[in-house]
Amino acid sequence: MEIHNLERLDSAIVYGIVNERLRLECASLDEFLLQFGIDSQSFQQKLDEMGCYYDPMVNQLRQK
Repeated sequence: MEIHNLERLDSAIVYGIVNERLRLECASLDEFLLQFGIDSQSFQQKLDEMGCYYDPMVNQLRQK
């Protein structure tokens, strides 16, 4: 699944892909953003649109 075009993907797809990558490949959100070349401001905007936030204690996205 292509993660580089987050703006075009459905929110449920983004949520699932990001959490999977965080669980399997990345130790933090910053590492995820760097690994996939995603702009942090654009990603934060997508999270806000989705009604989500990043929880560093569990290294996962969560619903507000």
